Amino acid sequence: MAKLFFRYAAMNAGKSTALLQVAHNYEERGHRVRLFTARVDNRYGSGHITSRLGPQREAEAFGPETDFLALNAAQPGVACLLIDEAQFLTKEQVWALHELAHIHNLPVICYGLRTDFQGELFPGSASLLALADEMDEMKTICDCGRKATMNMRVDANNRKVTTGDQVEIGGNARYRAVCGRCFRQL
Repeated sequence: MAKLFFRYAAMNAGKSTALLQVAHNYEERGHRVRLFTARVDNRYGSGHITSRLGPQREAEAFGPETDFLALNAAQPGVACLLIDEAQFLTKEQVWALHELAHIHNLPVICYGLRTDFQGELFPGSASLLALADEMDEMKTICDCGRKATMNMRVDANNRKVTTGDQVEIGGNARYRAVCGRCFRQL
């Protein structure tokens, strides 16, 4: 029986690298996969899943209007859906992915952030935490050596930013993965 998986972590934990590895493993065994990433994340160009280690792969870009049920019906024979930047999914999309797993027997593996720079859940992450059959926390470390669980937004002078829009796309120049203690103290 297929499941809906949510693999989450703070930034820079290797989520995209892990997704690319899973895709490779399926394909190496002759199975077709579909890869999706959020259209809003255009750091490496729209429709690309890119690891900080270098590997990159084209993917289908999703936005709030993307209908995963219709896309699946239009392209049968897929063994697994892999979704990067899953925090940008809508609640309705997560319900559709849940249906794909449980009614259409299609495994769906979502990778994303759990919380934003203010410690608040993203809508997609909240829905995945509620509906996922299995959740795995991927780990990374804070500068202090503790497990990083938070995403801290920083300004051009590397100072913590505490206000602003929930979504501001950026990499290491804009965000740091930190532990709860450093998140509260900095």
